Amino acid sequence: MTYCRDEHLLIPESDLDGASMDTLAVRAGQIRTGQLEHSDAIFPTSSFVYGSAAQAAARFGGEEPGNIYSRFTNPTVQAFEARIAAMEGGERAVATASGMAAILSTCMALLKAGDHIVCSRGVFGTTNVLFQKYLSKFGVDISFVKLTDVAGWQAAMRPETRMLFIETPSNPLCEVADMAALAALARQHDALFVVDNCFCTPVLQRPLSFGADLVIHSATKYLDGQGRCVGGVVVGSNALLEEVYGFLRSAGPTMSPFNAWVFLKGLETLPIRMRAHCENALELATWLQTQPGVDHVYYAGLPDHPQHELARSQQQGFGGVLSFTVRGGREQAWAVIDGTRMVSITANLGDVKTTITHPATTTHGRLSPEDKAEAGITENLIRLSVGIESIDDIKKDLARGLEALK
Repeated sequence: MTYCRDEHLLIPESDLDGASMDTLAVRAGQIRTGQLEHSDAIFPTSSFVYGSAAQAAARFGGEEPGNIYSRFTNPTVQAFEARIAAMEGGERAVATASGMAAILSTCMALLKAGDHIVCSRGVFGTTNVLFQKYLSKFGVDISFVKLTDVAGWQAAMRPETRMLFIETPSNPLCEVADMAALAALARQHDALFVVDNCFCTPVLQRPLSFGADLVIHSATKYLDGQGRCVGGVVVGSNALLEEVYGFLRSAGPTMSPFNAWVFLKGLETLPIRMRAHCENALELATWLQTQPGVDHVYYAGLPDHPQHELARSQQQGFGGVLSFTVRGGREQAWAVIDGTRMVSITANLGDVKTTITHPATTTHGRLSPEDKAEAGITENLIRLSVGIESIDDIKKDLARGLEALK
């Protein structure tokens, strides 16, 4: 049975044992009330009432399960947590106000002053800033290494290393990590292995099955899929998530019931959407390779990608995000972006609508020039999150933008 703090409201899931991802996305974790509603209910309440003072004391004291206050107990949020935990193959999940809140909550709950994180260079720019600018204030040291260089990871390990943190595929160059190798390295050094699975979602890869201790999502992206809400989630074992839950209970980076309900609706269509994203992205990446003015295309689904075979062994598809470089610099990249008419110029990704952005001045704009160079964020790099529109229409619109290079 999936973890839930009000198990008497949870639909038994014994019939879902061994169910496919498509079924879990629709059926897992639903909390049904006495009204016997078919769709997931939403509980927009800040607090909950008790039958007696004694029951209130038992709830607050942890002697009786049940809801207390929506900062840390809400049935709609619990339903989302249960469903994404089932999809990732984890024992438990804790939902947060954003993807960055999920990363912060994990670090604050599980690290202390004097600890050391080894992090891949190819992470979201704000993750880099959180680690370097803010966690360092609390005495946590950070080392950045190339995602695909396992020897480099080994060399970066210290006695005080307590966490290995990666995104795979990476943002925005689509590099792919050998998760099994990094998980073994983490175990060898008694460190946690944490994987941001935002680009693939559990539909395409399940990092826990490769030895990860925790999986993190920005639910804002593919889990929602339509750019409606901001949220995050951490998935893993009961023991680790109890610590993250404790931080959330005290510090309050909480997911709202409404956002959790939206994410529940998003999960129902996630497998279908991810297949469509993958199909469009692969065709678009192949097409971009043939276009004049395009220097290089970064997408693990392409046979010439350095980690193509590794990606095939770890993923059930190659995802919907790709990037490419154009001949020239920032001026030419901006001209391509500005020349499009249908795709959305926005830094969000994972939307059913195709989006386009210039990482060097948006998602990774706060990095130093040195950090950008180390991460391969050049001025002529463009990132695409490929939506589910007609692929012919996406190509036609990008062709308009590429006209600026002629």
